[in-house]
Amino acid sequence: MKPDDGYIACIVNPKSGASSHKLTGRRFQQYLVEKGFEVRVSLTTSLDHACELATDAAVDYDCALVVVVGGDGTVREVAHGLEGSDRPLLIVPCGTENLLANELGFDEKLKTVIKTFEAGYTRPLDLGSANGKCFTSIAGFGFDGRVVRRVSEQRKGHIDYFDYFWPIWRTFWEYKFGPMKVEVDGEEIFDGRGLVFVGNISRYAVGLQILHYADFGDGLLDVCIYKCASRVHLVKHSVMTVLKQHADSGDVIYRQGKNITVSSETANMETEIDGDPGPTLPVQIEVIPQAVRIMVPEGAKPAGIRTRIIRALG
Repeated sequence: MKPDDGYIACIVNPKSGASSHKLTGRRFQQYLVEKGFEVRVSLTTSLDHACELATDAAVDYDCALVVVVGGDGTVREVAHGLEGSDRPLLIVPCGTENLLANELGFDEKLKTVIKTFEAGYTRPLDLGSANGKCFTSIAGFGFDGRVVRRVSEQRKGHIDYFDYFWPIWRTFWEYKFGPMKVEVDGEEIFDGRGLVFVGNISRYAVGLQILHYADFGDGLLDVCIYKCASRVHLVKHSVMTVLKQHADSGDVIYRQGKNITVSSETANMETEIDGDPGPTLPVQIEVIPQAVRIMVPEGAKPAGIRTRIIRALG
């Protein structure tokens, strides 16, 4: 990419991430300016505002690239705004987990972002739509939704991994596994008690490879259902997931598809999408294939559990 190709729209969530991660975003902006690029920085005031800014950039002929500096929620909304556009997207990860950025092979290092920009290598990124609400990574139903709801209710600003400890612990002891039904491309594949995940990427929180076979650009969404009705069973599933042996287990259902429906007779069954509270059930999910062109580090691999824990601990 050359400076005369057009300006670079930089969409920044000023509330996302620790100060050290925000510094990476500022240094990358400085790098671009020193290279002669025109950089137009916009600070978001809400997630909806992030989507609006991206939509404006998508239809601006003079915009050559959109850079997003933020966490999963901000990245999701910017990707939504760019849906169907040929404007490439570059992520500068700045949140707690950075699910999509980690899947693409990014870390928090400035040199990784610069190398990715200079190489200009892009891949198509599918998006998911849950009752019309976009997501880039993973939607969770049941236990996972309850944890995210509790984190959201107590959140007062930037959060880290430790903010999840009490919500997970409390949910583990109090949660009652309600029944759910799951259909994939018109076929009912599950009716019972358990945990349900639908997503576009292979790794979830702290690098757990829940959707083991997922590819973010294959035009499909992956579905992983853990048959589970007790805490003991949940612990077993957790251990098998850490060992990467769950996907082929007899009490786990794993499918891929383009249209997924999740419903339940249980009132107030919580859901989450990309780490934020999601829509109420029933939820109709569909894939939006190759919705966005996204810059990725050449040859990079998704960050695993060990790498993410080390980063979290600094």
